[in-house]
Amino acid sequence: MPKLGMEPIRKAALVKATIAEIGRAGSLDVTVGQIAKRAGMSSALAHHYFGGKEQMFLAAMRHILTRYGAEVRSNLGRAHDPRKRIEALIQANFTAGNFEREVIGAWLNFYVLAQTVPEARRLLRVYQRRLRSNLAHALRPLIGARAVDVADGLGAMIDGVYLREALSDKAPDGAAAAELVLSYLAAELKRI
Repeated sequence: MPKLGMEPIRKAALVKATIAEIGRAGSLDVTVGQIAKRAGMSSALAHHYFGGKEQMFLAAMRHILTRYGAEVRSNLGRAHDPRKRIEALIQANFTAGNFEREVIGAWLNFYVLAQTVPEARRLLRVYQRRLRSNLAHALRPLIGARAVDVADGLGAMIDGVYLREALSDKAPDGAAAAELVLSYLAAELKRI
């Protein structure tokens, strides 16, 4: 007989283990067994909850995106002018929970998976559109018609910083990463 109330706890453990295992491996080349073992349960139970590795990884990315969205909303709640809103959006990408080795590895693999898995592609497009929309909305009062182009540049900078970090041997430095993107923002704002 299943233990009542355990499903959400076990699913959360599997999501956390998926992120950790993909971060450790640096790729999606991990097994359900490895993920389940890290989560402290059997492969059969992991398959029962998610059906397979792809579904586990998609659940892990939904978790990462949900956590990122909460960070964005929290940062925006403290930003009271357009410049502060842009900075808040940028800095949300580089907080300790969003810019840690395992999460960076998950993002890199998410981009790879999105090339072949429609659900991953859909999730990635939702994230990209929201980021672009939020950045452009905050930029518009400052730079008008250039807002969308600069928002696209900022999005590309964020993606590039994550890519470089995924290939780095050093520990992630969110403050330095945010500063790099913020310096691009400052240069674009001077071009008015």
